[in-house]
Amino acid sequence: PELGNLTNLTGLNLTGNQLSVEIPAELGNLVNLKDLFLGSNRLNGEIPAELGNLANLKGLSIGFNRLSGEILVELGNLANLETLILRDNRLSGEIPAALGNLANLESLDLRDNRLSGEIPGALGNLANLERLDILRNQLIGEIPAELGNLANLEYLQLVGNQLIGEIPAELGNLANLRTLNLTSNRLWGEIPAELGNLADLEGLWIGDNRLSGEIPAELGNLANLTSLSIIGNQLSGCIPRSLENQLGIYSNLDGLLYCLE
Repeated sequence: PELGNLTNLTGLNLTGNQLSVEIPAELGNLVNLKDLFLGSNRLNGEIPAELGNLANLKGLSIGFNRLSGEILVELGNLANLETLILRDNRLSGEIPAALGNLANLESLDLRDNRLSGEIPGALGNLANLERLDILRNQLIGEIPAELGNLANLEYLQLVGNQLIGEIPAELGNLANLRTLNLTSNRLWGEIPAELGNLADLEGLWIGDNRLSGEIPAELGNLANLTSLSIIGNQLSGCIPRSLENQLGIYSNLDGLLYCLE
């Protein structure tokens, strides 16, 4: 905890050790800290609320530990934060809507925790976000249409939750999206034709849901698509012929054939 006395410290990196204590609340005194990297240890206990005092912090990485408790709303005070990595812990509770205040955030990684509740629509305020990973949690409810506001988003991965409802047509607004992975949820309805607007999309994984209807012909516009997985749904129709020479070994078309010209 005496590290909290180093008030001029701008970076603290203890990644990849065998630390098995709680994160000292005194680290919240390091008001000049820009990077705090404590990942890949055995840290336990809850995230101290005092970390919300680090208004100059740009990078917070505490993934791959044994942290428990909820994601604190105080993290929404980190106005300069660009990277927030909380993956592979034992965090529970809901995702705080306050994270939508992090206007400079570029990467949010919450995968492999025990988070519950719905994805807050406030995350759609993260105008600079490039990566959103909330894989393998226990999230429920629908995918917020507000995520379609994330104009800089390149990766959206919501695999392995309990999300329901239709895939929002607004996701077709994500002009820079390269990966969309919604596998293993409980999504229903048809694949929105608007996904055909995602000109940079390379991977589309929507298998193991409850989707129905025909494959939209508009998916044939995805000139950069190399991987498509639709297995485990109730889809019908055929795959756009224009994709035949693009899709590689990671594709799973669930027995559907390519359309005739």
